[in-house]
Amino acid sequence: MASRANRSEHNRRRATSKIPREGFSFETKIKVLIASLCVPLFTLCAVLLWIEHVSLSLIVGSLTTLALVVLLVASIFLEQVVRPLQTLANVVAALREEDFSFRARGATPHDSLGELAIEINQLADAMQSQRLSALEAVALLRRVILEMDAPVLAFDEQCALRVVNPAAERVLHLHAARDLGRNADELHLRHILDQDDEGITTIEGQGQIGRWMVRRSSFRQRGVPHTLLVLSNVSSALREEERVAWRRLIRVLGHEISNSLAPIKSIAGSLRSRISQVPAEQATNFERGLNVIESRAESLNRFVQAYRQLAQLPAPILKQVPLPALLDRVAGLETRLTVEIGDVQPVNLLADADQIEQLLINLVKNAVDAAVNEREEAGLTGAPAVKIRSRSAGDMVSILIEDNGPGLTNPGNLFVPFYTTKTSGSGVGLVLARQIAEAHGGSLELRNHVDAKGCQAEVRIPIAFHERETSNAADVEPALRRTT
Repeated sequence: MASRANRSEHNRRRATSKIPREGFSFETKIKVLIASLCVPLFTLCAVLLWIEHVSLSLIVGSLTTLALVVLLVASIFLEQVVRPLQTLANVVAALREEDFSFRARGATPHDSLGELAIEINQLADAMQSQRLSALEAVALLRRVILEMDAPVLAFDEQCALRVVNPAAERVLHLHAARDLGRNADELHLRHILDQDDEGITTIEGQGQIGRWMVRRSSFRQRGVPHTLLVLSNVSSALREEERVAWRRLIRVLGHEISNSLAPIKSIAGSLRSRISQVPAEQATNFERGLNVIESRAESLNRFVQAYRQLAQLPAPILKQVPLPALLDRVAGLETRLTVEIGDVQPVNLLADADQIEQLLINLVKNAVDAAVNEREEAGLTGAPAVKIRSRSAGDMVSILIEDNGPGLTNPGNLFVPFYTTKTSGSGVGLVLARQIAEAHGGSLELRNHVDAKGCQAEVRIPIAFHERETSNAADVEPALRRTT
């Protein structure tokens, strides 16, 4: 406390020393006033002693004693007047330096100096309360930013990164201890910083390209302008809009193609019944042509029906589905390759069993195709392998389907309807799988292995409610035992 008082006193004197002085100081004026009041007193005493014909030595002694008494009274008076003012000045200096721990003494009402001390103390209390409120607001804002799932970034006027929350670190592959203070160009974030307000940008992560809306705003910190960016993942919303557009297109195309296929098949059937009337030398070619027409019409009909699944997928009927039994059943349906079952959590999914099973069948089929057929075409050696395992993450469970095929070559088009790299594929499987996962409140991601060849598909599905309660109870019970 003494060191802070000395520092405040030093700063006050240093600040006041820079101001040019005019006239006498307040202390000097008080001393001159006391001296001017004492001169008549000394003169009167000297005259009285002289009139009484007192000896010179007695006069000198008396005046000396009187001078000492006057000096003592003057010093006490000066201390009572100047010292409280110096204390108040130190308190004000401490407030200017945002040190709110000092208070003035002698703050009593019905006293001019005491009322001044009361006002300064109340000012200090108000400033301390405001400072505490500001610190609490900043701490709350910081905590909110840290807990937000949306990435938050802030850049200063030199485009240096000043604020980054954990969500931004996770999405943009940043690290606060390493990247704070670095320029946006060094961090490859210029395309995000230059984005207009509510603009859409693409960010690639874990082999998937997501679309994010950028919200921009400005603020000042210590007078320096900053740019605040908040990113919102709009991939699901945009995918839903695309899905609605695809459904409309599929309904129109399906209706028109089906209307055309029906008379084609009918005419082909009628012509086949008249083959006997055709000369023998033309019958063979005639029948071959009809077979081609019927075959292509049937293939086109299957193609249309496959895409109608996207437009007619019903809402899932959620029930408890045991995960181990589900994965065993899906793995057993694949006959081309023995699908290995790894670590699986004994939990129940909150899902539609038929839809989730269809989702996993599609993913396992793709994995086996990659491990068997595409692996041979790519010239990879070694035995093909497909593995299914799971892991828990909060109230969700991740089902991982891994293969050792050549991996993804064009991840940007994985979930585009009508797009496929297979000669006999329809481009529906992955789109339908992701649609099922998102309808369950989950997600589907595909990514290449980092340290080896192959692909990993991750399906995230919610765990049944009673499983979450059991998990939470298991976490709370040891904590209660430790507390008691």
